[in-house]
Amino acid sequence: MTAPALLWFRQDLRLADNPALHAALAEGGEILPVFIHDTAAERGLGGASAWWLHHSLTALSAALEKRGAALLTLRGDAKALIPELAAKIGAGGIHAGRMVEPWARRRDEAVHKALEKQGRKLELHTSQVLIEPHRLRSGAGSPYAVYTPFAKAAMERYEPRPPIPAPGKIPGATPPVKPEPVASWHLLPRAPVPDWAKEFPARWTPGEAGALKKLGAFIEDGLKNYDSRRDLPGIDGSSSLSPHLHWGEVSPRQVFHAVSESKVTGKGAEVFLKEILWREFSYHLLWHRPEMPEKPLRHEYSHFPWKPDAALLTAWQQGRTGYPIVDAGMRQLWRTGWMHNRVRMIVASLLVKHMLQPWHQGEAWFWDTLVDADLASNAANWQWVAGCGTDAAPYFRIFNPMLQGEKFDPDGDYVRRWVPELAKVPAKWIHKPWEAPDIVLAQAGLRLGRDYPLPVVDHAKGRARALAALAEVTGKSRQGGGDEG
Repeated sequence: MTAPALLWFRQDLRLADNPALHAALAEGGEILPVFIHDTAAERGLGGASAWWLHHSLTALSAALEKRGAALLTLRGDAKALIPELAAKIGAGGIHAGRMVEPWARRRDEAVHKALEKQGRKLELHTSQVLIEPHRLRSGAGSPYAVYTPFAKAAMERYEPRPPIPAPGKIPGATPPVKPEPVASWHLLPRAPVPDWAKEFPARWTPGEAGALKKLGAFIEDGLKNYDSRRDLPGIDGSSSLSPHLHWGEVSPRQVFHAVSESKVTGKGAEVFLKEILWREFSYHLLWHRPEMPEKPLRHEYSHFPWKPDAALLTAWQQGRTGYPIVDAGMRQLWRTGWMHNRVRMIVASLLVKHMLQPWHQGEAWFWDTLVDADLASNAANWQWVAGCGTDAAPYFRIFNPMLQGEKFDPDGDYVRRWVPELAKVPAKWIHKPWEAPDIVLAQAGLRLGRDYPLPVVDHAKGRARALAALAEVTGKSRQGGGDEG
């Protein structure tokens, strides 16, 4: 009789194109699917991610049950629980998708050693990325530090096989212990805390079905003009696939294959696939530089003269900076768990440059509030904006929030949606209301400093202070550097 296989779900909450599931089925015996809410993980879930996980596990459990298997959900230390479960069911193979997060790699090593003592092996499969980071090296044998050569090498090494279809049936093994209901983990907001996620369901459908529907709709309606629409926050021009990709409800291979095989013409597909490769690059960096979430990848930035200020940080978090495009983004984030990519760059630039707040503060806030919070992408992108990454925007490139607003939200639709105090301000002034004539503000029913704040940091002074801080670190004056319009 074939021994049962243990299938350990992590950030691959899908049945289609799941190599770990495929390998477990290939053993020919019963399968015990398990998800462990790991209380020993070194970095806990953010609030928005926890909301997503609750609903994604609910969807995965239902999909498994339709095919004949029950998802065993447990809470505790995965380093102990996985070996215990393997021993109790007499597991043959133990299969999981490989993760690149440093804490997950340490956890997998501990599980591997514990299973080895039982005469068993943890088999890890490519699931989170198109190509494993350890398989990519430059001609000199070192990891890639710059995106463009990385992307070229990744495409040369990538094997474009079709995604694996979801199985029709999964022979489920009888769980050796009682499952813990996901509801008992309290991943959702609960009293006395206000329901900050009340608007999430209107935008998001966590789970594999929701991911595939989102992918199909994007290819049908958004891919063709993605290159020209992706930078406009006032319209729905992005794919919104990021949270589905983070939790593995759809694989990057499924996305890459669907876009590549689509009959959509134009530059949209090419530009979008570059975004998928940027995600891959972030994972490559994290694999080879596991210190990335905590330390700047450019060592000279280790002594950057940040000026932590709790009041400034709070104003930024609450969308009360006085810069409309920034405040719109921060409020969109709080209410929907997501922010438009262009606006993410603008709000991050204001925090680390005009305000001189440590990039770690922004990374931590995004980690807690984004439904697509992803350790690799979050850390890499914050280091990119802060200028301290290996392939980063130079620190002296400072986004001008007024010019960025006028360029990418010219009619002010995005600002009006998320900052209703400014709804009646004409487009000419909506990104810099403090410059509007008094009569214009009066007609808009707006009193600055009362209904909407004045800028917490003056743009010119903030820019000058940022350049002075850069000079302190590098010893070079960048008086000629400046605004990214």
